Amino acid sequence: MSKQSAYTPAAKEFSSFAEFYPFYLGEHSNRTCRVLHYTGTLSAISIISYAIWSSQYSLIPLAFVAAYGQAWIGHFFFEHNKPATFKYPLWSFMGDWVMIKDFLTGRIKQKMPQK
Repeated sequence: MSKQSAYTPAAKEFSSFAEFYPFYLGEHSNRTCRVLHYTGTLSAISIISYAIWSSQYSLIPLAFVAAYGQAWIGHFFFEHNKPATFKYPLWSFMGDWVMIKDFLTGRIKQKMPQK
């Protein structure tokens, strides 16, 4: 039940993050998937902040479970594609932060690739 991005084939190689980011957004065309990424990222920030504030560093792995768990639920059950993290881990990590920044600044709709 996997789908390929309408933006570019799955085997595409990118030479820069600027080239990768439209592909990344295309892999997040489903609003629910994006919302799960936002809540996962914010959950991770909260858990890491609390772990540091309370000196309970053993909680930090839970931040990764919260972030990636919600994101992957979005991909597997709503977007119906394989997370870009599997092929582009660093750029996907960066893309998540840029995507949440674009959401918080109200620019996400204008940056989404047109189908």
